[in-house]
Amino acid sequence: METNLKTSERGRMQCDKRRRAFTLIEILAVMVFMAIVIPAAVQGVRIAGQSGKLANQKRIAAELAENQLVQTVVTEEWINGEREGDFGEDWPGFRWELEVNDWESDSAMQELTISVFYTSQNKEHSVQLTTLAQEEDEESDSE
Repeated sequence: METNLKTSERGRMQCDKRRRAFTLIEILAVMVFMAIVIPAAVQGVRIAGQSGKLANQKRIAAELAENQLVQTVVTEEWINGEREGDFGEDWPGFRWELEVNDWESDSAMQELTISVFYTSQNKEHSVQLTTLAQEEDEESDSE
């Protein structure tokens, strides 16, 4: 009877060793799954990288627009100054345009809109900021 137990234990041990390995079907199934998942994951990472780059450029454009608008209002360049330009060698690929219109609610106020343009992913994008300004009266300057 002991011999039968040993034989059955050996058979069980041999069976356990065979169960530890993967079958060809299991390996092929994993390879097919990986062939589908890896390209999708790489595409997702690429899209996330592009979105991050675009968001960073938009942030830079908004900061440049704010700085240019403040400078234009404080120095009153909007009255007789330039209405377009770029940001020089420090910010290549970014350019700005200023539009001045009468404000609808008050004829003494002017609506200043600055647009900063930049190119990303072969498309032109822009950021716009608007503020109100009032031209100083020459009479109040002389007093």
